[in-house]
Amino acid sequence: MRFCDECGSMMHTEGDTWVCRSCENEEPRDSHTEAAMTTQDEQRDDRAPAMADATQDATETMQEPCPAEDCDSDQAYYEIMPKPGGSYEVRLFTCVECGHKWRES
Repeated sequence: MRFCDECGSMMHTEGDTWVCRSCENEEPRDSHTEAAMTTQDEQRDDRAPAMADATQDATETMQEPCPAEDCDSDQAYYEIMPKPGGSYEVRLFTCVECGHKWRES
């Protein structure tokens, strides 16, 4: 990955040139420099992200109607998770009766 020296945006390759789509700055590609950009094996993480589970270690429930069509429960386990960037929180619910999962932000 390369960033534009002019505006700081991420650059993209077009043939043998790096092109900035923001300011249209162009720079020649250099195979020696690009070889240094390659991800190292110990840095690679191709695993799927962990899924949050509101029933894991949850002991508290709250009154929240289950949105599943065939469930009349009004109790759910809940967990509050920060969104990436930390500007918001997301509430994750799991129905006590049917196990249906949903979220509310």
